[in-house]
Amino acid sequence: MTPPTASAAAPLEVTDESAEKSSTSPAPNPSESRSPGQLAWRRFKRDRTGVISACIVIFFFVIALCAPLISALYGKDPYTQYGQEIPGLLNDAGFPIKANGGIDGDFWFGVEPAMGRDVFTFLIYGIRTSLLIATATTVLVTLIGVIVGITAGYLGGRTDFLIGRVIDVLLSFPSTLFFIAFMPVVYGLFVAPDEEIPTSLRATCLILVLTAFGWASIARLLRGQVLALREREFVEAAKVTGASPARIIFKELLPNLWTPILIQSTLMLPAFVTAEAGLAFLGVGIIDPTPDWGVMIQRGATFYTDDITFMIFPGVTMIIFVLAFNLLGDSVRDALDPKSKR
Repeated sequence: MTPPTASAAAPLEVTDESAEKSSTSPAPNPSESRSPGQLAWRRFKRDRTGVISACIVIFFFVIALCAPLISALYGKDPYTQYGQEIPGLLNDAGFPIKANGGIDGDFWFGVEPAMGRDVFTFLIYGIRTSLLIATATTVLVTLIGVIVGITAGYLGGRTDFLIGRVIDVLLSFPSTLFFIAFMPVVYGLFVAPDEEIPTSLRATCLILVLTAFGWASIARLLRGQVLALREREFVEAAKVTGASPARIIFKELLPNLWTPILIQSTLMLPAFVTAEAGLAFLGVGIIDPTPDWGVMIQRGATFYTDDITFMIFPGVTMIIFVLAFNLLGDSVRDALDPKSKR
């Protein structure tokens, strides 16, 4: 027969073991107390491709912002025709005498054939021009797309029908052909045909035209998001409590739309960079002598059979920037929406 003391001791041992287990149990997951933004930032930092792409993109924007300072420290500008002023840079055919486009300690990226401008300063100022136009266009397109998309989705009815038809018409335009045909008309509204078009006016018209035909895609996306969100319980609860439409849009709908807005913005900017460069290449956007990626590629295409160096630098830099920004957009999408991760 088992002594009573032995049976009483058994529960004590179980109690001690359970107390030991409870004292050594793991602490709560710290991610449970983090905000969605903190979780997204944590996921983004773990994405090596996204971090490297972000560093490259930031580097390009720093170069664009600091172009005048870099030019001053370098001691050259993008407009002076050094090949015409300094003997020994260009031969009788107008090509650099030194190998690789005239690259040396004085001209880091060489000199431009025929005109003899410094390629390095022309490139950094070209980055400045292209990114300025693309960034301004992206900001305006995002603002208009957000306003129109939320308005159409929230109000519905005839407003949604009319806005939807406008979006369909804009998306049906062959944009490249339309830009080629329409840009001279836009310039003619401000400047007489026999007058020279200022560079500031060209840049402004480019931004306005690209914006006018660029907001439709993001507006359609946000319209669909709002149509789904406006039937959710939290929106109905806000209506029951007497919240105004403005409060419902800014407090209930807009916070749930930041993810698609950020993703679309990061994907639109490189698209506008290539669009602006393409228009400059075709001669209906920024033109020579204003530094621009498209202008450099257009000039380089003239000389590439004899000296491809002048075309390599703008082509490679634009490819690196567009690729880095597209990869950054993918990383931002994966960080904000883990379910969409590749």
